[in-house]
Amino acid sequence: MSEEKTTETPSSAAQSQPPKGSFLANLAFNIVLPVFILSKLSGDDSLGPSLSIVFALIFPIGYGLWDLRQSGKINPFSVLGVVSVFLTGGISLLELDPKYIAIKEAAIPAIIGIAVLFTQRTRFPLVKTLILNAQLVRVEALYEALAQKGKTAMFERRMGQASFIVAGSFFVSSVLNYVLAKIILVSPPGTTEFSEELGKMTALSYPVIALPSMVILMLAIWFVFSQIKKLTGESLETFLVDQDKT
Repeated sequence: MSEEKTTETPSSAAQSQPPKGSFLANLAFNIVLPVFILSKLSGDDSLGPSLSIVFALIFPIGYGLWDLRQSGKINPFSVLGVVSVFLTGGISLLELDPKYIAIKEAAIPAIIGIAVLFTQRTRFPLVKTLILNAQLVRVEALYEALAQKGKTAMFERRMGQASFIVAGSFFVSSVLNYVLAKIILVSPPGTTEFSEELGKMTALSYPVIALPSMVILMLAIWFVFSQIKKLTGESLETFLVDQDKT
């Protein structure tokens, strides 16, 4: 048993550690650079409305594709992120009604929320991928401890409850995305004003949308982790992957 841990844990732990500076890179390529370009370079005396959108979208799309390549496997959330940026660019450059951006902004998190609820009745619940990540939690050891206590079925019910909380975070994000887009995007596409509004919406997406959604998601994680301790009688640290063995 101990030999299996020492051979598997380092690999899992190494994969779980993001590259240094990944948070800052994420923030720079997805928020800071696009917002700067759309807000400061969309005037007719610089890039102009259309080119500013093209250049602003190059950064999140390029970073998203690079991140997919670095991870070595397809992440559905990363794919949705890239698709979302492509749709935003397409709608903007085709100068379609801004309402379609609002619909798109609401649709992406809504699809994830529905997927969380739908997969809960399958063999591979999405909520387990989000919370019981094998790169962080020793899932097999956790379920062995639950089986010894006869609490496996109870834990699965708690995971079902957590799935509603997680889905709720995405549904909240969906509503906030739609409201934010409808309030901010009021100018005709193809104008400098529209590009600046797109930049403003991008800048506000984190404090207005991401933070409330993250609070709800963290509530779901806290709920599951508290149930682990309650049902197994062991501390949470018992089931966490040892990050020192890297």
